[in-house]
Amino acid sequence: MSKNFPTLPDQVPQRGSPTSRHFFKNLYLAQDWGFDGEFPNLPKAVAIISPHTSYFDGFYAFLAMLGIGIQVTILGKDSLFKPPFKSFFKWMGVIPVQRDSPHGLTQQVIDIIHSRDKIWIALAPEGTRKRAEKIKSGFYHIAYGAQIPIVMFAFDYDQKVIRCLGVMQPTGNYEKDLAEILSHYKGHFSPKISARLAKPLQKLLKKR
Repeated sequence: MSKNFPTLPDQVPQRGSPTSRHFFKNLYLAQDWGFDGEFPNLPKAVAIISPHTSYFDGFYAFLAMLGIGIQVTILGKDSLFKPPFKSFFKWMGVIPVQRDSPHGLTQQVIDIIHSRDKIWIALAPEGTRKRAEKIKSGFYHIAYGAQIPIVMFAFDYDQKVIRCLGVMQPTGNYEKDLAEILSHYKGHFSPKISARLAKPLQKLLKKR
């Protein structure tokens, strides 16, 4: 089956070389996975991807990220940044944050965003591979506080694609905006492990 794969727009932060992108793109496509949707041309964004139910989510996202050549920034505990793993985490795009900072994790990330010309922060809204009771709001408060858009991505294991579901600009009304975000996911995703699907996503799952 022919699978689509996006070309990275010029405003999006980039990583890798043509050789590395070619290698990881082919490795991703060799899993019989593809990509669906338009990739937005934004220098800054909070990228969310759901559902998150398995270690395989990270595997496919990692291959796609390196194949596309996008530099995404992931949040990690500052205690992780010690030898021999410090260089690896920096290569992965992980930035150290102090979770117990008196200024708050959200403000730390907002300050980092404001200090960069280009940055995409990548987060899994469920915050766990287990069955989450609710969607965590951290991604939203980061995007709203930094005044940058949210780009929505989804795993569809049935069709073996990662989908881009669009872009939305947070208004400050979390409940209203969350409902809009979830409406984009309705019928456009499927999890690796259904039993671990977050409760807010269960009623949005497409019929198999």
